[in-house]
Amino acid sequence: MAYEELLEDPVIQKYLHELVGPTGMPVAAAPPDGEVTDEELAEDLGLELNDVRRALFILYENDLATYRRLRDEDSGWLTYLWTFQYDNIPEKLEEEMERLLDALEERREYEMDNEFYLCEQDSIRFEFGEAMDFGFECPNCGSELVSMDNIQLVDAMDERIEELREELNLATQAEA
Repeated sequence: MAYEELLEDPVIQKYLHELVGPTGMPVAAAPPDGEVTDEELAEDLGLELNDVRRALFILYENDLATYRRLRDEDSGWLTYLWTFQYDNIPEKLEEEMERLLDALEERREYEMDNEFYLCEQDSIRFEFGEAMDFGFECPNCGSELVSMDNIQLVDAMDERIEELREELNLATQAEA
């Protein structure tokens, strides 16, 4: 198979698993060379046809598979011939990393811009305004809300942001 080396990478395996789930993973992990029908895949892999079709559609939505339709002249039935397009997986992973970086930076800003209070009994976190509205008492159990230090969370985000920036070859915050 043309994609064997690519599919040995655990990061790519995890990415595909996240996309198609455990029932679709046999479809994603064993792309045939050339065109194949969904019925052939289901039979070869011993899977339900609906599971195969679901996985193929997800791969199609993520630009990892394409299809062409053939109409049977006699019956009028459509046959879909699928081709796997895994060459762009590295770009797709990079896009996912960029989305994650954006989300982490946005969440970090939220964590830095707000003051939080915690109900230690129910483990519920409140923003300052909410805590003030409740008179600094938990609306669930009535216990006192205590000021929460989220510096460990922010530090963990900073580490992950820095790792992502390095992986994406972006300038670090200190350099920017």
